[in-house]
Amino acid sequence: MRFREIAGLLRLSKDEKKDLYRVLDDLVAEGRADLDSKGRYSKVTGRKRGKEKLHRRKEEKSEKRLDKYKEEASGRKSKKNSGDRKEKYGSRNDHGRDGRGRYEDRRSGRRYEEEDPEIRLARLETEYADCPSVEGTFIGHPKGFGFVEVEGEENDVFIPEDCTGTAMHQDKVRVIITKEPQEGRRREGIVVKILERGMPEIVGTYENSRDFGFVISDNPKFSKDVFIPRKDSNGIKDGDKVVVEITSYGSKNRNPEGRIKENLGSCRAPGTDILAIVKSFGIPSEFPEKVIRQANRVPDRVLDADRDGRLDLRHLQTVTIDGEDAKDLDDAVTLTKKNGIYHLGVHIADVSNYVQGGSALDREALKRGTSVYLADRVIPMLPERLSNGICSLNQGQDRLTLSCLMDIDEKGNMVSHKIAETVICVDERMNYTDVKNILEDTDEEAKKRYADLVPMFFLMKELSQILRGNRHHRGSIDFDFPESKIILNAAGRAIDIKPYEANVATRIIEDFMLMANETVAEECCRDDMPFVYRTHENPDPEKVESLLTLLHNQGVTVQKMGQEITPKEIQTILEGIEGLPNEPQISRLTLRTMKQAKYTTECSGHFGLAAKYYCHFTSPIRRYPDLQIHRIIKDKLRGRLEREGKTEHYKEILEDVARQSSVCERRADEAERESDKLKKAEYMSYHIGEEFEGIISGVTGWGFYVELPNTVEGLVHVNTLRDDYYTFDQDAYELRGDVTGKVFALGQKVRVRVAEADTMLKTVDFVLAEQHDW
Repeated sequence: MRFREIAGLLRLSKDEKKDLYRVLDDLVAEGRADLDSKGRYSKVTGRKRGKEKLHRRKEEKSEKRLDKYKEEASGRKSKKNSGDRKEKYGSRNDHGRDGRGRYEDRRSGRRYEEEDPEIRLARLETEYADCPSVEGTFIGHPKGFGFVEVEGEENDVFIPEDCTGTAMHQDKVRVIITKEPQEGRRREGIVVKILERGMPEIVGTYENSRDFGFVISDNPKFSKDVFIPRKDSNGIKDGDKVVVEITSYGSKNRNPEGRIKENLGSCRAPGTDILAIVKSFGIPSEFPEKVIRQANRVPDRVLDADRDGRLDLRHLQTVTIDGEDAKDLDDAVTLTKKNGIYHLGVHIADVSNYVQGGSALDREALKRGTSVYLADRVIPMLPERLSNGICSLNQGQDRLTLSCLMDIDEKGNMVSHKIAETVICVDERMNYTDVKNILEDTDEEAKKRYADLVPMFFLMKELSQILRGNRHHRGSIDFDFPESKIILNAAGRAIDIKPYEANVATRIIEDFMLMANETVAEECCRDDMPFVYRTHENPDPEKVESLLTLLHNQGVTVQKMGQEITPKEIQTILEGIEGLPNEPQISRLTLRTMKQAKYTTECSGHFGLAAKYYCHFTSPIRRYPDLQIHRIIKDKLRGRLEREGKTEHYKEILEDVARQSSVCERRADEAERESDKLKKAEYMSYHIGEEFEGIISGVTGWGFYVELPNTVEGLVHVNTLRDDYYTFDQDAYELRGDVTGKVFALGQKVRVRVAEADTMLKTVDFVLAEQHDW
């Protein structure tokens, strides 16, 4: 029962409710009562089990698992049957099924229920004959239940724990729909068949036992431990990070089995934690020998023959503007103004000159899809000999480029443009900090050092503001969140985290690249060329309605003119919350309403940018779609699209290129997020017990999230709020105390103390600093 139900039955006064809440809370703390995720009390016992910590560390959890396996091992090794150690984990050869579909251990004769998959499938198809079925990808949950994502459908299917069968995270499954969606609840289903196993390998931590070992997956969505026979674990130590190849997926009553394919080293060794993330996402980190040999044959300077037929722009004042640590410089800019017309040149490294379509280099680049930027390393799409060498627009060196040359009037309108194969020579390798300081007049030394370039920088700022103003006028949405910069020491440990915000210099480059991307996409779409576009669909109407309800309850009213919300209306929302305490949090909720952008062969526009035409043209060193469309553009410029039958070739391959690129982009984004979460948890683990000011960034039924000024986010669990029973109001997006009326709402400032930081789960837990234990 919930607290308020108990209090209602007893007809308690306000003070009596508070006393009862304290008693119940003490019972939960002592282990004499349980409190589930919905705030219901259950299992009140008279026997005291001992006070337990609210948040156990992962090590304690692992010890319990180890004790469990030792107990199972001990139980299997009886005097009467000492040889039967594999009653639960035995190989398939030791087991058979009787006529009633039960497993039989051929050594012991023991039988236990385990329905044959084919019999189960036939039974379920008969039982649910009138119900529809779907196929999709199973997404596991640490608590045992899961969801099935169906390609092309916005809403997934909820699978209760007792309906998952033997499905594991990322498996392709067939599901029978047992309940249709109602009152905001998902469809429910039951897994009837595993079509394809999704995770042939897992990465996790090895734990040793006397008779066997097991691996706890780093991915909490893969909720089963993997049994490792003794013969397959030689040389592996407790706490080693390992890659495990699954040899048997087990069943509902038997854990999966596997063999250790690779030992990544001790989990305490520098770099092992990030390497484990790389391996868990299946990101290729080493280049095949054939690819390296091919890269080594690429010249390290521009050959005279390569300059033939190209527009020579080496006389133009040209700069690159990047971060201080960047080594793969794939874009440079030039800008002049004459007779009221801005002449903007965006020059992009011509990687396709060195990476031929279908070559080993190209196949490996497509396989990777993108470069991956993790906390302690960069995993490049191309070997460094190319990405940091001949393809990088390094200062003072001739480089081959594909340039978008644009003439723009003082209102930001495109007067004319030209896309051309060019050769350039960068005059100066600038960084964002120096350009920012020059434009904000805060660094006299930098102004003197780059005196010849200062006029061009101010001209860039002028044009950037015009272009940005035009995008804002048409409804382009600008989510300007601070990113985090994680500082590591020599051992790879996080020693500081700083917010990193956009500035005038980063905006200049962003505005110029966006202009080039739109210009290239529009020309190629109008010419009806086979192409890869960057598209962003309209948000889901249901999510929009939920957002508008939340905004209304926050005092922000938005009038939606049509059936679907427009970018301009989203922009109005963001302008309406400017200056409010919860502005960053509402902005993030608004962002979560948006769909994810993707690569397609159809030019369907970009909702977030309010752009009819858009593509990725400006980063071919680190993004495969950019490299691919460079080839298409050059074939068009050279007249090869029709003459040599290239059009049909591109039509055949571009759907797969777009799909693969989208998958690789999502994989890289997830790996980068996991890397940051890990290092943030690691950093906060050095600050247990310390207090920080923060802002409530999210509210749920199980507590609220608090974001610190350094961008670290942690959870204050509802169970740690000891002064009252709190109820989640989904419409108002707040937790409210039933007795005290105290509210925890989005954007509210709070002071918290770091209670726990778990590097294994990559989570941080806070408690309110002003609370006192009763």
